[in-house]
Amino acid sequence: MTKTYLKLLCEAIAEKNKAQLRMSKKRILSGQDCIKIKPMSVNTAWQGKRFKSKIYAKYEKDVLLQLPKIKLPEKPYEISLEFAFSNKGSDIDNPVKPFLDILQKKYKFDDKHIYKLIISKMIVKKGYEHIKFNIKNYAA
Repeated sequence: MTKTYLKLLCEAIAEKNKAQLRMSKKRILSGQDCIKIKPMSVNTAWQGKRFKSKIYAKYEKDVLLQLPKIKLPEKPYEISLEFAFSNKGSDIDNPVKPFLDILQKKYKFDDKHIYKLIISKMIVKKGYEHIKFNIKNYAA
């Protein structure tokens, strides 16, 4: 392969990735379910290596009560998560594991069937923390 061909190929792939990113951003903004709860950090969820904290047990119960009844799409899944924090210092990845575990418990699916995970973070005023999520079929 020539350098010119490789350069053109890389540019084509980059354009395709940009187009997919634009499409995924549009999907994040529409058709999602939202629950009004402050996202919990994985650091708060677990005591040591094996035990759920009391705070996590309450959080899990609160989230399970707020999650709507939905019919899961066909496997595999694409899941979009938007965490709204009131603290700018909150890490985007900390609430992912606890929330995905609760989604699995509620909707009875295995996370091995998640092929795409889109995570976003926004900053809101204190008291307006929430989590938006969308579960759909992953069409490669």
